[in-house]
Amino acid sequence: MKITLNGKPHEAGDSATVRDVLTQIGFGDRPVVVELNQEALLVRQHATTALKEGDVMEVVQITAGG
Repeated sequence: MKITLNGKPHEAGDSATVRDVLTQIGFGDRPVVVELNQEALLVRQHATTALKEGDVMEVVQITAGG
């Protein structure tokens, strides 16, 4: 299925979850903020939120600095 990931087309598996895509792009266990179709998701929702054709997913990595 095709989704938009951070503004670019992305191919995700037919039954992919948010966590599947995060793992696929190298953010598996990293702290990130995910917005799906303009709604922020809680971390606990990543593994259970199934993606659908045409979804728009934005991922922002959380970093700390000083």
